[in-house]
Amino acid sequence: MTEWAFVFPGQGAQAVGMGRSLFENSASAREVFEEASDTLKLDMKKMCFEGPEEILRLTENTQPAILTVSIAAYRTFCERVDLHPAYLAGHSLGEYAALVVAGVFSFRDAVFAVQQRGRFMQEAVPVGVGAMTAVLGLPSDKVVEICENASEGEVVDPANFNSPGQVVISGHRRAVERVSAMAKEEGAKKVIPLSVSAPFHSALMQPAGERLREVLRRFEVRKMKIPVIANVTGEPYSSEHDVIPMLIKQVSSPVYWEQTMETMRKLGVERVIELGPGKVLSGLFKRFDKSFAPVSMQTYEDIIKFRELLGE
Repeated sequence: MTEWAFVFPGQGAQAVGMGRSLFENSASAREVFEEASDTLKLDMKKMCFEGPEEILRLTENTQPAILTVSIAAYRTFCERVDLHPAYLAGHSLGEYAALVVAGVFSFRDAVFAVQQRGRFMQEAVPVGVGAMTAVLGLPSDKVVEICENASEGEVVDPANFNSPGQVVISGHRRAVERVSAMAKEEGAKKVIPLSVSAPFHSALMQPAGERLREVLRRFEVRKMKIPVIANVTGEPYSSEHDVIPMLIKQVSSPVYWEQTMETMRKLGVERVIELGPGKVLSGLFKRFDKSFAPVSMQTYEDIIKFRELLGE
């Protein structure tokens, strides 16, 4: 028996038109879109299918939209393919999708939480004060060392340990620029500024985490049916009782995605399915270890093609 893991994308995976083929071909997907629209009092279908892009790109819209498409993809997949994951994980926002699939949160609670999370993260730092940059081609410990040396009293933190040689940094704009310059001097292959609206996963996000606490504490936290690997540790949650404290911490802590992939390998995961918009996580898994042979399930057609490949 092959051990499968299901993974769910984070912010940046969004694209106008996402989820349309799922909605058009699956009753389960339509129910997810309707539940999101009803919970948030907005037309999720219109926002995902028509945009415009500048509306979809607003963090408080992006986060619930990606979560909606991810859960629509998961439920459509379950309708059409008899395959069950041994482990779950999601990148940043995607961890909420993993927790919904694990049965910890209802979709209704999660989609409300991530809308508020997006709003709080956006409001934590004035636009233009923060920045994020991807540093490629340097060891993780070297990037951490440069952040410490370049802070000069400002905040600059590793935000995502995405894969070997790919670390995203986040914090005050000037400090991020100093780290970028030093990283180039140290031999980084590329330093790529990211088009984001706030310095996510840095210490500047702590006020957002405190506001999120008040939202999450109102929700019912149910027993975890499938193990979920947490962003803030790169290891499986030991208990559903850790979920809310970890999600609060996650807002201002690094995403340990490289460690998550290593943990999956150690746990015996052989194949990976990415459910939701984009192929970012599939790309990271391929670069980390080709034997995971990740597949991306963005559309209804992807799911039917996969089912045919399985011989169902």
